[in-house]
Amino acid sequence: MIDSNQYVPIIDLGGPGAEMPDSRARKQIDRACRLSGFFYLSNHGMEEQFLQEVWSVTRWFFGLSLQRKLQVERTESNPRGFYNRELTKNIQDMKEVFDFGHKPLKHVADDHPDNVTRDGWNQWPEGDGSAHFREVLEAYYQRCSIISLKLLRVISANLESSPDALTGCFDPRHSSFLRLNYYPLPQAHSQPEPNSKAIAPMGIHHHTDAGALTVILQDEVGGLQVMINGEWESVKPVPGTLVMNIGDIVQVWSNDLYQAPLHRVTASSTSDRYSLPFFFNPEYAADYAPLPSLVSETSPARYGAINWGHFRKQRQHGDYGDYGTEIQISDFSLEQQSLRE
Repeated sequence: MIDSNQYVPIIDLGGPGAEMPDSRARKQIDRACRLSGFFYLSNHGMEEQFLQEVWSVTRWFFGLSLQRKLQVERTESNPRGFYNRELTKNIQDMKEVFDFGHKPLKHVADDHPDNVTRDGWNQWPEGDGSAHFREVLEAYYQRCSIISLKLLRVISANLESSPDALTGCFDPRHSSFLRLNYYPLPQAHSQPEPNSKAIAPMGIHHHTDAGALTVILQDEVGGLQVMINGEWESVKPVPGTLVMNIGDIVQVWSNDLYQAPLHRVTASSTSDRYSLPFFFNPEYAADYAPLPSLVSETSPARYGAINWGHFRKQRQHGDYGDYGTEIQISDFSLEQQSLRE
């Protein structure tokens, strides 16, 4: 067993009024990104009463009839909304999800052409309770965005760049999305997608996150695990905290100084489980590559430039159906490209 406080520490973010966490917290974030890619956030600025309301509307949605949830089912052309046949590594996960993301124009309809992004457009349930569901989740989304921008500035500074060197790819436009996960007991799950492999006893199969940062609100059931030193270790629920992990984009920026952590969610045999990951992703036009501050004659760039819009589209294909091997940042490894030539 690992010392969880060493590899996945609890870090005080300094509260909502702090533009940047203090120097001790910044050093802790740097160390956690080097060792595991995961850490807990305390003093993050979200009140317990507000988070309980987030849980309430989450359970409300997944408690709706399947017929009502399918009214906002996602499709290959619009991957936002409800879905119960999600794939990871082309294997169906034992879960239901609801996704919504950045809406460019707030004053027009969700399906207005100007709000149709490369990730689709937002779909919201209708009927009793739906307005409150949307209101609470949109507020939670905004607060996750604020936390993520704060963390982005810390990571940029820790990677020997200015705190604002990376924010231009996220503010004011970005492609972040919030996911509601529901992991029912195995016997309650639907049948596999016809073109997928059989359901395995796993909530989410092992993977790294494609984007920059992920902020996770997990319930008391647990099941999240991260690979550390060749072993799967639990990231157990800690009351009052959020969980954060870095993604592939941060690994590329850091020129492999930070490694995007391999993680998974085990299936519960005793209780349903819920979690809300917020995926903090840049605007689609953003290109990312190792930061100049980390590239030198003795430490050359390990990756070529990657366009986020292209990468995101290719990764989505592996989530929706079994359409072949998922795209990975290793496909842009300059060393691998040299070996293939």
